[in-house]
Amino acid sequence: METPPYYLASPKSGSGPGVLVLHAWWGLNPFFKRVCDRLANAGFVALAPDLYDGKIASTEAAAKDLRARATASRREPAYKMLTSAIGHLSRLESVASPRIAVVGFSMGGHWALWLAQRPELPIDATVVFYAARNGDFRQSGSRFLFHFAEVDDWVSAASIRKLKRSMELAGKDASYHVYPGTTHWFFESDRPQAFNKKAAAASWKRSLEFLRATAVPCGRRALGPKSGTA
Repeated sequence: METPPYYLASPKSGSGPGVLVLHAWWGLNPFFKRVCDRLANAGFVALAPDLYDGKIASTEAAAKDLRARATASRREPAYKMLTSAIGHLSRLESVASPRIAVVGFSMGGHWALWLAQRPELPIDATVVFYAARNGDFRQSGSRFLFHFAEVDDWVSAASIRKLKRSMELAGKDASYHVYPGTTHWFFESDRPQAFNKKAAAASWKRSLEFLRATAVPCGRRALGPKSGTA
């Protein structure tokens, strides 16, 4: 049997709200699988699509090369893989509602913001770690939570300003947190040069609170866009 191109973790209860986890450019490595496991332990059904077909990188140079090669050789565009994963997750019987949340890290956060702009997708909540992307969010049905590093060579202050402006123009419910003394990848414990234990714990706590506040705990409701709140 072919291995599914994703990692799935479910709570002990057997069911819960659905969360799509989007990995950074390192690939679907053990850390991001542990993120899914942690979400499952918190009561969520977490699914992480593998954008690199099992390949992973450990250095920035290797990750950059892997991302480029994966883009060139991918049999289907990444956005199709991601929308397919959302459809799969939202249809699982173990998922309490067909409307889901998305949590993205760096490259995955960039994709999370692209997905959140699509009103046809059943996304109620979007959590982004160290990524910014402006665009038209007026038809988005999502609420937003952002975690930024204090010093980030990969996410400019200008890009964050543009993102905030996009959210303001759309009237979106968005919260922003900047963590002192941190750099890009501060949440990822397998990046010892960047990992910040205090910031990782605080951002995780905020993320769980946000996801729980947004989630529909039981019952299934019709697919369709949800209007955002200012």
